[in-house]
Amino acid sequence: MSCVSAPLAEIRRPTRTARRNPILSLAAACLLLGSVSPPAHADSVAAARSAYARGDFVRAVRVLTPLALHGDARAQAMLGFMYENGFGTPQAYVVATDLYCQAAAAGDPFAQAMLGLMYDKGHGVPQDVVLAYKWLNLAAANTGHAQRSYYLRLRNAVASKMSASQIAQGQAMALAWVPGRL
Repeated sequence: MSCVSAPLAEIRRPTRTARRNPILSLAAACLLLGSVSPPAHADSVAAARSAYARGDFVRAVRVLTPLALHGDARAQAMLGFMYENGFGTPQAYVVATDLYCQAAAAGDPFAQAMLGLMYDKGHGVPQDVVLAYKWLNLAAANTGHAQRSYYLRLRNAVASKMSASQIAQGQAMALAWVPGRL
C-alpha cells in the first residue's frame, strides 16, 4: 500500500479555488515562504490543539495545513482526523487516509491506529482487515500504556473478524514494518 498523495497534491497546486479559500491560500503562502522553524512548529501544533479544544476547527485546519504539507507527522495525523470527521473542512476520507498514511509511515501511533480503522471500515481505502490489524498492532506497540490498552482492544475487535491465517499475516506484516515505509 502506498500513500494516495493525489489529494494533497491538489492542495499544493494553485487554483482559482485556492485563491478564494483562505485555508488553501495560507498553505500556498507557507510553501512559498519556506519551511517553518522548529520552535514555530511546536507553537503551531499547540495553537492548533488549543483552537480544536475551543471548537475553532477552521483555525485548527488553517494552522495544521502548512505543517502537514511540510511533513510534520503529528500535524498530518491531527489534520487527517479533522478531514475524516469533517471538522473545519468538508469530510474527505481519501484526504484523511492520505494524511494518516504519511504520518503512520513516519511512526505516529495515533495515525497508525486511525489508518487501521480506515482499513477496517473501508473509508478512503479498500476494506482490508489484514492491513487494519497490522496498523492497529503497530499503534499498540508504539505508544504508552493508556493508549496501548485502547489500541489493543481495537486490534482484537478487528481480529475477531479474521481467520487464524489472516491474523498471522497481519502479525508478520507488523513485524516486518520499518519506519519510513508502509
